[in-house]
Amino acid sequence: MRHPKRNHLGTALALALAIATASGCASKNEDAQPKIDYNQILLENIKISSQMKAATMEPLSEDTRTFKPAEGIRTFKVTFPNRYGFTVAAHLYLPDDFDPDRHYHGVVISGPYGAVKEQVSGLYAQELARRGLVTLAFDQTFNGESSGEPRGMASVDIFTEDYSAAVDFLGNLTFIVNDQLGAFGICGLGGMAITAAVNDTRIKAVGTSGLYNLSRSVRDHSECTPYNRERRELVKDYLAAMRDRAAIEGERAKGPHEICFDNNNEVALESKRPSGTLNTTSNEKMALDFKNYYTVRAPHPRAINSNSAWDATAPISFFNFRLMENIRELSPRPLLLVTSDQGYARHFTDEAYRAAAKPKQRIVVKDAYHTDLYDNLGKIPFDKIADFFKKSLK
Repeated sequence: MRHPKRNHLGTALALALAIATASGCASKNEDAQPKIDYNQILLENIKISSQMKAATMEPLSEDTRTFKPAEGIRTFKVTFPNRYGFTVAAHLYLPDDFDPDRHYHGVVISGPYGAVKEQVSGLYAQELARRGLVTLAFDQTFNGESSGEPRGMASVDIFTEDYSAAVDFLGNLTFIVNDQLGAFGICGLGGMAITAAVNDTRIKAVGTSGLYNLSRSVRDHSECTPYNRERRELVKDYLAAMRDRAAIEGERAKGPHEICFDNNNEVALESKRPSGTLNTTSNEKMALDFKNYYTVRAPHPRAINSNSAWDATAPISFFNFRLMENIRELSPRPLLLVTSDQGYARHFTDEAYRAAAKPKQRIVVKDAYHTDLYDNLGKIPFDKIADFFKKSLK
């Protein structure tokens, strides 16, 4: 459904600019002429366009993005609540020819797991905005600038809910076609994007890049040696002990989101994997690629993957609930899956593609590793991703 046009938005914008210009011309002292702050005027118009009472919008005064901002793309910092009462922080990206009197299609974006909106999701949001979409890159609850305690916690349900909360915000801007939105998840957030889209019918198209099925990986452990029944029970014992420790000591421990075992068949908590636990050379390559992206190419102080670790009990949610179980119910809404031909997680994309019903599309990026899909502008098929949403959203 298209929101009724609010013609006063563009009119107010034009009037504000005219007043500011006239005031400057009327000034006798040329040095005292007021400078026109187009971004502030535009921001006030966007605030008027929002129908969400609990949302906030402000200039992006402290820009800590790890990628180069695109010329002409205006970005604002926004917050909005999810249905659990947590405050989700996001960046709103507007196309360079943005006109508040027009109607636009919107796409909500998050990921990877442990990253922040100033990293991969922000780059995707910016690139899709350059191609004419209004986009929203957001931090998951408990992470980045979003609220929630304890910090560094994870929840399958709440992270999935964050997508619908982002749709609440974006869909209730009067310049957005509010029942024709897209969702996009990168790496570990791909499963949440698909799961949200299955049940939130306002999401009419969903895509992923480098899909990583966290619920299967964390519970079954496909990154290190796969769990047998004995090892899975040992992990459950470890997670229970971490809960008891937090309850008794009142302090929460940090730990890995995927738990490996050392050569003595004991839970290995060190960030450096012990010898023998990485079962393929591609996983060795993956570890180096991750370190390079998060600590060299695009480090960020709020990103868990750059400087910290997850709450030690974070894996519990992935043991309790499976992502994408009802993926076939997404149909007839379209699904786009982007993966890399040399990426260690490609099998997750292939599995999701087989499980989903039509319409579905899979793009395999040639000569690319998993983290090439994070920031390699020469590899990421942004034109195809934007075209998918433009054709899928009516």
